[in-house]
Amino acid sequence: MAIEGKDTQMTYRSVLESTLAHALSYIENLDEVPVSATAGLAGLRQRLDRPLADEGMDATQVIDELVDDVHGGILGSSGGRFFGWVVGGSVPAALAADWLTSTWDQPAALFASGPATAVIEEVCGRWLKELLGLPLNTSFALVTGCSMAHVTCLAAARNALLAKYDWNVERKGLTGAPQIRILSNNQRHGSIERSVRLLGIGNENVIDLPVNKQGHLNIKDLQRELQKHAGQPTIVLLQAGDINTGVFEPFEKLIPVAHNYNAWVHIDGAFGLWASASPKYKHLLNGAEQADSWAVDGHKWLNVPYDCGYAFVADSRAHQAAMSHRASYLTHDAVARDQIDWTPEWSHRGRGTATYAALRQLGKKGVAGLIERTCQHAHCLVTRIGALPGAEVIWEPQINQGLVRFLSTRSDATDTDHDRRTDGVIANILESGEVFFSGTTWQGKRCMRVSVCNWKTNELDVERAVNAVQRALEKQSIA
Repeated sequence: MAIEGKDTQMTYRSVLESTLAHALSYIENLDEVPVSATAGLAGLRQRLDRPLADEGMDATQVIDELVDDVHGGILGSSGGRFFGWVVGGSVPAALAADWLTSTWDQPAALFASGPATAVIEEVCGRWLKELLGLPLNTSFALVTGCSMAHVTCLAAARNALLAKYDWNVERKGLTGAPQIRILSNNQRHGSIERSVRLLGIGNENVIDLPVNKQGHLNIKDLQRELQKHAGQPTIVLLQAGDINTGVFEPFEKLIPVAHNYNAWVHIDGAFGLWASASPKYKHLLNGAEQADSWAVDGHKWLNVPYDCGYAFVADSRAHQAAMSHRASYLTHDAVARDQIDWTPEWSHRGRGTATYAALRQLGKKGVAGLIERTCQHAHCLVTRIGALPGAEVIWEPQINQGLVRFLSTRSDATDTDHDRRTDGVIANILESGEVFFSGTTWQGKRCMRVSVCNWKTNELDVERAVNAVQRALEKQSIA
């Protein structure tokens, strides 16, 4: 369907007004609809996989039919009863700003291609460093998520470490370069593997060290491994918030040890780094500011729309050297900050706008309140569910992550039986649609993860979740 002249404005108004109505209907009914998907793969394909027509169609009709066709296939992850994985929602200002981001459609690459967008990102960087307790001269990048934040930070690390061996990796590549190794605890997130593959470091050069009873690296184990290949370029990866337990490394003790061996310290703070914004929990990050780089998500605990992540690098020269490029057809600014000097991609949306709006709506106290409130809800969920007959607490939340397990009623039950029952109870919970939890295997045991990140979660949501688990346990017992 061709759009010409004055018809363009009318088309936009019609389709956007219709879309607003659909969006508000979705948001206003989140408390009443199932959190789990109710439509299966076959049904969704049948509705959505139409032949591509030769002729176009009315834009409003496209949106109306799209909303109808995806019915039952949208998880309620933006609502207060979603406790699976580590997924936040969107505070109102962030959602609205994200709509404007698409409306303005600014190429967020250069100051010249979107002046206001560039300055918004610049301000976001300063605000984020202040909230997260990072050195104010640290460079930063707004990326798609923590995976690309890792890539950005580790690329800077690769540059800085190999430069000490007079090796310019951006010009020479990795063939013939000194081999970089990465030391980490064996509970690290899978995004690290993908990052080191992309950077050519290779998974075989990631050395996993065991965690102690507290769930983090032992200082002596780290020191021993650093001594084995002293002088080899090394990255020490530390965690701020384990994906299953929320555990933090003892940064004050580990970072000085790593630096004594000239290692680069990178912190995976996908969600846990946000604890710095809370007076109650920021002690968990004591010493983290001494690291060399940090990665964190915005679409988790800050509650901005997908996709949004932040990379921070103490050595801004290494960061810029790993990312920047100059070309005659580009309009570089001598004073303003050009985003492409710091990010892996050139073509990306102005995701700083949603971050800017979220931080202005929440303020420092609002961010702290969001962190503390969700931690309280997580603790309540884990302890109350763990107290139900047939359940047990595996990990009591330190912040917003915890683990519970459901035990088989058989007198001769094995771990396999407990694992099977745990998965069965989770399946019953999801089938009810009342609440959403996800499973995991931790220290060889199948568990149900409890992750609370959404600003909307309240005491009523917690009550509904506990009741849903209780009903699922009863149903599993009958079965």
